[in-house]
Amino acid sequence: MSRRLPWALDARADAPFPPAETALRDPDGLLAIGGDLSPVRLLNAYAGGIFPWFSEGQPLLWWSPDPRMVFRTDGVRLSSRFRRSVRGSDWVVRADTCFAEVIAACASTPRPGQDGTWITGQMQAAYIDLHALGYAHSVEVFSADRLVGAIYGVAIGRMFFGESMFSAASGGSKVALAGLAQRLRQWGWPLIDAQVENDHLLSMGAEHWPRARFLQVVREQVGAGGAPGSWTQAFGTFGAAALA
Repeated sequence: MSRRLPWALDARADAPFPPAETALRDPDGLLAIGGDLSPVRLLNAYAGGIFPWFSEGQPLLWWSPDPRMVFRTDGVRLSSRFRRSVRGSDWVVRADTCFAEVIAACASTPRPGQDGTWITGQMQAAYIDLHALGYAHSVEVFSADRLVGAIYGVAIGRMFFGESMFSAASGGSKVALAGLAQRLRQWGWPLIDAQVENDHLLSMGAEHWPRARFLQVVREQVGAGGAPGSWTQAFGTFGAAALA
């Protein structure tokens, strides 16, 4: 019995992706192969519920798993103990002040069970380009002048597609995620895409959604109005204690 192969993408950056519903079951969500990381292709991918994920030396691989890991913006959980720990901290949350530093830190942070990083130099350059165009954003947590944690991702319409986060101090990424969720909720954005399951995300309130449900929300939200003004100004700056 022959095994179906992922769709080979056309060389044109604006060539359409196959429907996310046609992704393979094994490996779960593998949809297409090839193409490039140009802004047009990346934005088309995210708007269709698709993201790139590949390691150094592999061809570009595009995914849309089923189920999908997501956070409702009113569903991020911080434990009572952790909330108490940040009440007296000097940590502040802000956005888009050091995007390149954030993505480099995400790429270089060791992770359990992971050898190397999927955030290759090629990926970093592509998302820095998206940031310059106003689509990729970072939410950063600082203690004085020290970056202690952050998350970055892609915003289209009223959807935020999370890509990666890191902590340089215990809980830094938790505060970044919770700060992002709080601000998006205030703007009326319903969902943060978390892509694939891990125990850390589940402990913070991430949910498994059937891909069909996820895609329906994406299609509704990517055409909606985005942040109220420039991302940095609209996001503002606030103390982590406000999350407690």
